[in-house]
Amino acid sequence: MKGQSYVILAIVFIIVVAIFAVSNVEAVDVNYIFWTGNSPLILVILFSVLMGGIITAAVGAVKVFRLQRELKRYKHENNLMNKKLQENGVSVEKKNNHSKGHEDSTTK
Repeated sequence: MKGQSYVILAIVFIIVVAIFAVSNVEAVDVNYIFWTGNSPLILVILFSVLMGGIITAAVGAVKVFRLQRELKRYKHENNLMNKKLQENGVSVEKKNNHSKGHEDSTTK
């Protein structure tokens, strides 16, 4: 349901931006840092939204990459610790506590 909400909100946002952009088609002066030019406002709006989306996606991708790398490191450390425990005679049970509806046998 959460994923569907994001898709619906994204579609609504795209429709609002498209209506706003189409209603602003007159030419405007734009300062492009090193030069100035005359561009249709619809292109300025759409380019700004596109660049905002690309920048947001890039920042999100970097964060996901860092989290995946950190998770991999923690899994490796966990495996090393489990091996040390087993070497010292401590039994290590692998439990999947992330599944929904899982009850611990001590809570029954």
